[in-house]
Amino acid sequence: MKKIVIEKIVTEDMLAVNVGSGSLRVLSTPALAAIMEESALKLAKDSLNPGTTTVGTELNLCHTSPSPLGAKITVEAELLENDMGKYSFKISAYDDAGIIAKCIHKRVAVTAERFQNKADTKF
Repeated sequence: MKKIVIEKIVTEDMLAVNVGSGSLRVLSTPALAAIMEESALKLAKDSLNPGTTTVGTELNLCHTSPSPLGAKITVEAELLENDMGKYSFKISAYDDAGIIAKCIHKRVAVTAERFQNKADTKF
């Protein structure tokens, strides 16, 4: 199956205390989830038709170890399935001390303009 690796450094804006998800100066779960989604988005990109993108529909994330400011985070995503535009990924994240999180993530292909218009006309 297809795989991708992304590396990021934990910055101030990624800390739990700064995103409102906690009171500590450690990598927040929302910031980690965003990196994981980014990896899946990039992995799916090559199989998309022009004018389409993917949107996240499910994220089953287990964040098991803290990472401090300045830590290097490595995210490895593997495409498990692409069934007619329904994608499933297995994603793992590491810092220099070892594994920090695992997740299963699902995305679906959509027509970008149509999806955006649908969202914009809700209110």
